[in-house]
Amino acid sequence: MHCLVLGGAGFIGSHVVSSLVNAGHKVRLLDLTPNPYWTPPPQVECLWADWNDSAQVGYALTGIEVVIHLVSVTLPANSNERTVVDINGNLLPTLNLLQDCLRKGVNKVIFSSSGGTVYGIPHYLPIDEDHPTLPTSSYGIIKLTIEKYLHLYYRLYGLKYVVLRGANPYGIWRDPATNQGAINVFLEHLAHSQPIEIFGDGSIVRDYFYVKDLALAFQAAAESQLDHAVLNVGSGKGLSLLELLDKIHRITGVRPVLLHKPARAFDVPKNILNIERIQSQLGWQSQVSLNDGIKWTWEWIRSEDRQ
Repeated sequence: MHCLVLGGAGFIGSHVVSSLVNAGHKVRLLDLTPNPYWTPPPQVECLWADWNDSAQVGYALTGIEVVIHLVSVTLPANSNERTVVDINGNLLPTLNLLQDCLRKGVNKVIFSSSGGTVYGIPHYLPIDEDHPTLPTSSYGIIKLTIEKYLHLYYRLYGLKYVVLRGANPYGIWRDPATNQGAINVFLEHLAHSQPIEIFGDGSIVRDYFYVKDLALAFQAAAESQLDHAVLNVGSGKGLSLLELLDKIHRITGVRPVLLHKPARAFDVPKNILNIERIQSQLGWQSQVSLNDGIKWTWEWIRSEDRQ
């Protein structure tokens, strides 16, 4: 199978590319810049370009069967202040991409959505894929809008798709400059003896899982016979920020210094995903325990190679 990974040098993308290559697939990646913490396997064709560059995207799609779309130019934390950027930088380029996929004969698109933002404040837990979708951030609204367009292109033109609504991935090869992902950010601050910011009282509950498990979910979706599907991806378990910090303290042996800040309006109080559908449709299951994943990430952050 010949795959194009958009955002293939990023935190998630680097693991997805590695997973696909290890499975014997032919991979091309398109991203703005290389990942300073990861070297692409030699058989991967790397294109360093802006995904708004229509000529480069057109070339990147040539001969491709499956596109894995991981690009986002905003974050949940800043998207409500950058709604126009969200539309111009995420939605419109994706619509252009779908048109290009039709023109180039792409068979399927795998899209990285957001299980943490598309549902909004949960009506029940764990959250399944049929839960109402009322995002509290522009980030979640755009992700959901792209999902709807994917289904429209499937109905109108037969372009197959799988949407993966991921929980909170963490792990190695994440650039600390992005300041993303609670576990990575907390460990980075611990490693540099910096206080850890907590928004609210620390009771916010999230679903954390290791990034290599997420990469395997993308691989399984690309390899599957599913022609249209929306699937949650996570551990299926929840942990509050204070519980997470206690676990990090026990694993690292370093006691964090907390700096409490006011709660943020876009943060939902609890988010735990029901993963029964992906288990039954793709046979996927999170394999890495939270203890092991945190330990490996901590060791990587403190390693000489990482520095």
